[in-house]
Amino acid sequence: MRNGKADGADVEKDQQPQCDAAVAATLTRLRRVHGQLGGVIGMIEDGRGCKEVVTQLAAVSKALDRAGFTIIATGLRECIDPSAGGSAPTLTIDELERLFLSLA
Repeated sequence: MRNGKADGADVEKDQQPQCDAAVAATLTRLRRVHGQLGGVIGMIEDGRGCKEVVTQLAAVSKALDRAGFTIIATGLRECIDPSAGGSAPTLTIDELERLFLSLA
């Protein structure tokens, strides 16, 4: 830190754990969705009622959407502030828009 301001290396170190935490949270969410989807498949195979299956399927769908939005938000953060991301190339605004709308 120089003159009360963080230099580029300090900023990058501070933001990398945030990015790592977002990735870890997204992976955890996707693993949970994977388990939920397995449960839905089992419910269908067991002949469970439509209401139960659809309720669980809606939960899976919502969790997948949240994971997708989290990934897009991380991309947006990296697009606005390239020092926030790793070595991955940033996305254009048009690409982010298409990704966002693909989840709608």
